[in-house]
Amino acid sequence: MSTPIIQIRGVTKTYDRSEAAPALAGLDLEVRAGEALAVLGRSGSGKSTLLNLIAGLDRPSEGGVLVDGVAVHELGEAALAEYRRTRIGMVFQFFNLLDDLNVEDNVLLPAQLAGMRREKARARAAELLKRLGVARHAAAFPGRLSGGERQRVAVARALMNRPPLLLADEPTGALDTVSAADVRDLLTGLNAEGQTILLVTHDTALAEACASRTIELLDGRLVRDTATASAAGSVR
Repeated sequence: MSTPIIQIRGVTKTYDRSEAAPALAGLDLEVRAGEALAVLGRSGSGKSTLLNLIAGLDRPSEGGVLVDGVAVHELGEAALAEYRRTRIGMVFQFFNLLDDLNVEDNVLLPAQLAGMRREKARARAAELLKRLGVARHAAAFPGRLSGGERQRVAVARALMNRPPLLLADEPTGALDTVSAADVRDLLTGLNAEGQTILLVTHDTALAEACASRTIELLDGRLVRDTATASAAGSVR
């Protein structure tokens, strides 16, 4: 059995100490390398808080967050920036591509921030764009692409530095039905190749198609943890 890539230990997150209910309340969670975990729950359940803690965008009020052996909750700002460059890739609902950069330059950006040699970075970007079916758009600007194409570019950017963990925040939320199905197939294929994925979603079809395991949060607590299929692919 693979080792945990995410370990959440007794995590509580309170934004206003006078409020009755914390955003997360004593959460314990493990995610193993090679899993695709879908996090479900209605608005206010703690899904986004969990994602932000794993991404190092927020800190727990109590407890610990370990990702790929790194105690994220203990990192300073410089170390957090390095962590986000090297350990995680992030995919957002509204793509977060830079409109004044073409597709190739958007994908290259994480490598440039990490100091990767230009020649190596360009080769990696070309590999990803081809693999994700958007190589023909390398010189185009994001505004000329469909929603599904932009999300594929965003996934390529997220994978640029070969992160052990891919975080996806409502990756089909801004897409039409056809494009959403396209992204579901993409994420399923990535997990089959061994990529560990944690996705936050309201899209039950996405969870059913992509996830090897589904959890549900309610009022900051874990209320359901279900294996939906055998974990796909090999361990990274």
